[in-house]
Amino acid sequence: MVVGAFPMAKLLYLGIRQVSKPLANRIKEGARRSEFFKNYVCLPPAQLYHWVEMRTKMRIMGFRGTAIKPLNEEAAAELGAELLGEATIFIVGGGCLVLEYWRHQSQQRNKEEEQRAAWNSLLDEVGRLALALDALQTQVQALPSPSALEELQVQLQEVQAQLCAPDGPPSAQKSSATRAAPSTQAEAMREK
Repeated sequence: MVVGAFPMAKLLYLGIRQVSKPLANRIKEGARRSEFFKNYVCLPPAQLYHWVEMRTKMRIMGFRGTAIKPLNEEAAAELGAELLGEATIFIVGGGCLVLEYWRHQSQQRNKEEEQRAAWNSLLDEVGRLALALDALQTQVQALPSPSALEELQVQLQEVQAQLCAPDGPPSAQKSSATRAAPSTQAEAMREK
């Protein structure tokens, strides 16, 4: 299943990138046409990016305290438009990932609720079967024949073993209590 999901993730990423590309291109064109957009939205991040990049390169090469010249307006506008376009693609992709995570969590909660409901219904069924077992035990006590009583006790123990095998500790306590009851009932019948 993981192998099948990986190509789908790649395909989803490519789809998101293709859908958000026109939006990024439109933002780039708007940055080239509008002076306000270019001066206040594209230039500051481009200059900051240029400053950080050049400062890092200078430190790697061992130059300290060197003044960094800002980019000219054309190059800064182009770099700012590119940064804004890539940020748009990143934001759209991140939004899709967040939505997918939220959807997965919602499905997981629904699945857990269904399992809890199934577990509760199984517990109710075990309780109903325990009541039926008690009713059968009272019927067995009414029987005068010890051989029939022993036969029913064996059958009851088989039913109890089947009931207690899939369950955990709560039903094991019930089964030990019900196992003790037939042996005391058998002793009472033998005394009569």
